[in-house]
Parts: sequence; structure tokens; C-alpha cells
Amino acid sequence: MSTVRERRLTRGARDAGGLVCLVLALLGAVWIARDAAVARRPAELWWGWLGAPPAPHAAAIPVTSLYDPLLVLGGSAVAIAVRRRAVAAPGALLALAAATVLLRIPQLWIPLLRPPGARSSQGVDGALADWAEGVAIAQLVLAAALFAVVAAGRRPVRGELSAVVPAAYGVVHEAPPYGAETGAAGRPRPGPARVAAVSLGAAALALIAGQLYRWRQLGWDAYREGLLGGALDGRALLEPPPHWQAAALALLALGAAVAMLRRARWARPAALAAGTLLLVRSAAVLALAVRAGEVARWAELCGAAVVALLGLAAVYAAARPGVRDAAADRPGPVAYGGDGTARPRRAPPPPSTLPPGW
Repeated sequence: MSTVRERRLTRGARDAGGLVCLVLALLGAVWIARDAAVARRPAELWWGWLGAPPAPHAAAIPVTSLYDPLLVLGGSAVAIAVRRRAVAAPGALLALAAATVLLRIPQLWIPLLRPPGARSSQGVDGALADWAEGVAIAQLVLAAALFAVVAAGRRPVRGELSAVVPAAYGVVHEAPPYGAETGAAGRPRPGPARVAAVSLGAAALALIAGQLYRWRQLGWDAYREGLLGGALDGRALLEPPPHWQAAALALLALGAAVAMLRRARWARPAALAAGTLLLVRSAAVLALAVRAGEVARWAELCGAAVVALLGLAAVYAAARPGVRDAAADRPGPVAYGGDGTARPRRAPPPPSTLPPGW
């Protein structure tokens, strides 16, 4: 007499997922604090995050990039959502894990592609670079742990009939109001889902088109260097290669767009994460171009502006409230006949002969 309504994270999975998110945020916050301590002024750290090359008088090459504060804020927000038992908590864990993997996985092969002596020739502290690579690998392990927590920590939630008296011969449900939304709670509504899917899909296509243009313009050898990395080029130690950033964001946007089209329960956190990354990265490109006076690159800047607007639209659509749990607003089922309770009005009559063993 019980039905399965949905699957939710167990308490142990929520505790483990929240702890992993806090550790991810803490690791990023430590590197941000280090870069803030060695920077001569806050603006130097800020423009470094936006992609400006280190100044000639810079004390050291920074460790963090624009994505590190986003991962810190994202890890903290997801930990709070998991702690509050939010409906979108599993999707938020998956979105954080996917973003961490795509942004940190180049650190697995970049040290192997770097020429011998590249660190010392550019004034990079070898011990610091080793620590940065180790922390990046630790973050990848933590992201894999988040995937495992979501996969192994979901359990079916028994429906309302699990509390019904076993000896009862009748159950009465109150019908939902006319026009009430039905379906899994937390999934996106049709209108915002379409807006987010179109925005994310268009942004992903714009990024892919831009990368194809860069490939044709630079040639495969130069483009591969910007895709897989290898040379430091004055970038932050944890910053992904520039072409890899665009490819990773396009992949995240396409995955979130498909989830929005399917109106999956984890689609809203995924779309919110992908839209935020698209918006912030494109806004950084525009801000850096205006600061450097490179407004003549109208094609690239127009593309960045379009992607920023599409990311903003996706963030707005994903932030809209999802489907409410309709069962939470209705009284539970009423059982009668097994313990002497009266039959409710309009309830079917009891059977003339009870089945054997009733």
C-alpha cells in the first residue's frame, strides 16, 4: 500500500556532500588569500582575474584566476542548499562537481607538456607550482566524491500511503485544485525552461563558432597550445588554457540546455551555474578590452557581448521558482474501516465480503 514518489539524498549523503563543498571552497579561499597578500594593491589582483598580464613590478605570478572566486562562492552556496535540504540540492552538487572537473582537469597534463626549465626561466617558484598542482588534483578528487555522493546517497521516499492503517479497506484522497501543477517538485516550469535552453544553446554555438574561427586564424599548432596548455605565458598557475575555457563552458552550456529541454529536476542548478560562468567570463573579456583600449576588435567583442546577454537571460530563467510540491499543500489520505473510523462522505462503501486474511 505504499508508493515511491521521488528520490532524495539521505542525511549522511547531505552531511558528506556539504562537507566536501566546504573543503572545496576552503581550498580556493586559501589561494585567494595568498594572492591578495602578495599583490601590491587590490586592483592588481582584480585585473589579473580579468585576464590582464602581470605587471612588470608584480611580486610573483598569481595562483588564482577568475574562476576561483566563483568556485568558492558556488561551493559555499551549495553547502548551504544541501544543509537546508533544498529540492535542488542533488543538482547543485552535480553542477559544482562538473564545473570543478572541467576547470581543473587541464592541470593533469599541463605539467607534462611544459618544457623543462620553463618555471625557473619565468621566475615561478617550483614549490608553489607543485602545491598548486597538488591542490588542483585534490579538488578533482573531491569533485569525483560529489558524483559518488549523489549516485550512492539517493534513496526512495515513501509516499503518503505508507502511514495508512494496514487493516483499512478504503482510502480517500483530496483531489488537487483545478489547474494545479503536477509532476516532480523542483523541476523548471515550461516557459523559463524554454528560455534557458534557447539562451544556453545559442551561447554554446557562439562559443563553438568563435573557437572554429580562432582555429582557422591561428592554425592547429598555435591553437593546440591554447587548448591544451604547456607554456606559462604569464597566466595564473590554476588558470585553464584560454581555448580550453571556451570549450569547457560550451560543454557545460550544452548539457544544461538539454537538461532544461527535458525539464529535469537537476536542470535549474546546472543552468544557473553555466549561465553565471558565461556571463562572468564574457563580462571580463569586455572589461579588459575597454581598459586596454582594444575596442577595434569589434567581432570578438560583439560575440562576447552576445554571450554575456545570453548568459544573463539563462541566469534569470534558471533562478525562477520551479514546480512546487503539490502534495505538501494538501492534507494526506484518509483511511477508514479498519479501526472503527467512520466512512467519509462520498467514499465508496465497504466490500460485502472481505478478502481472506484482511
